[in-house]
Amino acid sequence: MFCFQPAFADCGDAQIAYYDAGRGKPLVLLHGNGEDSSYWKAQISEFTRFFRVIAVDSRGHGASESGKQGLSFDLMAHDLKTVLDTLGIQKAHILGFSDGGNLAIKFAMLFPDYVDKLILNGANVEMFAGMKPHFQLPVYAAYGALRVLGKVSPRAARRRDVFGLMVHPYGVAMNDLARLTMPTLIIVGEHDIVRTSQTREMAARIPCCRVETFRDGDHFVAAKQPSRFNRTVVEFLLGR
Repeated sequence: MFCFQPAFADCGDAQIAYYDAGRGKPLVLLHGNGEDSSYWKAQISEFTRFFRVIAVDSRGHGASESGKQGLSFDLMAHDLKTVLDTLGIQKAHILGFSDGGNLAIKFAMLFPDYVDKLILNGANVEMFAGMKPHFQLPVYAAYGALRVLGKVSPRAARRRDVFGLMVHPYGVAMNDLARLTMPTLIIVGEHDIVRTSQTREMAARIPCCRVETFRDGDHFVAAKQPSRFNRTVVEFLLGR
């Protein structure tokens, strides 16, 4: 059970929740769309054996406030910088899952000096072409419905903003990935919702990158294959 209590960083118009546990080199965990840091419940106890783990609830998710500026990866990247500055952390490993992986890419683009090693689990660059249709088409349909409902329902408006993160481009193109010069590991499932072609192109564009594909895995390999996932992450970060 995920039983940690959050602390909060003042990010101007929003209080951003984070969970701080363990000692050693900082490792930041970034969850996926519509989730919170409890997604990492199968990872935190293992990772804190080796690292100081900072799990962050993205703006508008979990215990974090939404603020008044809407949701965007750019804004959430600045939130993450504020969290790290609040903790006095100048450099950390970053592990992001799904939308958290996209956030990790955005953060590494904006603040490369803060990133030691980068792990992208089920991340994508192209919001429509990068995802398989059986996943992305329903997302677009739901977003369209939430745009209408959001005019009369604050709850629907919040869900609209969260779904919008999976619809709108986040300001990163494939050519930009050449700027990610830190050691990078991409983890995907064999049956991931991210297109295999998307993962291959991302890996080809990132200068120091390798891909680990989990056989019989889907998008949620951290939750469904935690032993292998944890071992893969720790070995990569420790250089084993």
